[in-house]
Amino acid sequence: MATETHYFTSESVTEGHPDKICDQVSDAILDAILAKEADLEAKGYVSPSGRHANVDAVRCACETFVTTGTVLVAGEIRTQAYVDVQHIARDVIREIGYDDPAYGFDADTCGVINMIHEQSPDIAMGVDESYGAQRGEAAELEDRIGAGDQGMMFGYATDETETLMPMPVHLAQRLSERLAKVRKDGTVSYLRPDGKTQVTVRYEDDEPKAVTAVVLSTQHDPLVESMDVIKHDMIEHVIAPVLDGEGIDWSDAEIYVNPTGRFVVGGPMGDTGLTGRKIIVDTYGGMGRHGGGAFSGKDATKVDRSAAYAARWVAKNVVAAGLAKRCEVELAYAIGVAYPISVLVDTHDTGVVPDAVIEQAVKEVFDLRPGAIIRDLKLRRPIFRKTAAYGHFGREDADFTWEATDKADELKAAVAALTE
Repeated sequence: MATETHYFTSESVTEGHPDKICDQVSDAILDAILAKEADLEAKGYVSPSGRHANVDAVRCACETFVTTGTVLVAGEIRTQAYVDVQHIARDVIREIGYDDPAYGFDADTCGVINMIHEQSPDIAMGVDESYGAQRGEAAELEDRIGAGDQGMMFGYATDETETLMPMPVHLAQRLSERLAKVRKDGTVSYLRPDGKTQVTVRYEDDEPKAVTAVVLSTQHDPLVESMDVIKHDMIEHVIAPVLDGEGIDWSDAEIYVNPTGRFVVGGPMGDTGLTGRKIIVDTYGGMGRHGGGAFSGKDATKVDRSAAYAARWVAKNVVAAGLAKRCEVELAYAIGVAYPISVLVDTHDTGVVPDAVIEQAVKEVFDLRPGAIIRDLKLRRPIFRKTAAYGHFGREDADFTWEATDKADELKAAVAALTE
């Protein structure tokens, strides 16, 4: 039988990309609120309504916009805590590396405009007291928290990398991480914060075999002698360490470094940025579907975020359990309703049992109500800023609880019981 060959390409961006600046500012504000709320709760603070702390917890939908010299933060937030939005935004921008007026945008001279206001009481009502709870049917806290919006969320996993992520986006993310590292540690001293990466992988019979193209664009100091210097340094200090470390063949790969030439003007001086505009970079690089909802700046009652994390958790456990080589999970919710209105498992014909059996096992093993997801994945902690660059999935970090494969054995047992 002839080998079936296809190519797939995914991209990533560095933390200094304008859109990623916005994601990090939004999530840093969320983290600050979560930390302050936890401190208030630990001190025994009772909200004016007197309701349970989890019901009165943070409701946050924070958006950031950046352009030359300006940062605008807006959105709907409910909290008992005060946080200094301007100070948080400037700290994030400085830590990313925009600390010099010569870059055209820096933490100390940019204007920060705060246009945050309170969450709509109509939305809050449906989240605080879910549809079932309003009818007197819900007793547990996990039933009382309704989904923060309607919509569908997808999770994906594949056995083609150790992190169970698609190879193209995994490599693109690691290249972007490496690009930031060599800038920050001084290995390549002329680099500036903005940058993008892109990787094309050749697949044979659905197995990744080789990298066929790498595109890397990096902002740089105007005094760099030539583009040849940048290309040499990027291959030596960024591309080779990552691709060699992953053990994938790239001997015949076409390498494009700053293919348009000069890249001095970058960051918010070169382009506007907006929270939630890199949703494919944030997820699976285009491999697998996406429900359309962004993550950053949203607290975990927003199922755009929490259910997408839960769907990844489910899909990863299905693959880790050996029940499929690839798995895509769709969850769908109605605003103000606790239980998902649909759960779909699709193994793309790689499952060891029918998808319907795995789907039933998933429903038995995982509690996919927003309140239960928040509880099981510990999503009330201030851990979100670090998710806002280099991908929300496939990261080896204990705070990324949705990456755990702790349900694999339970899933296998449930499938075995269903197929006896």
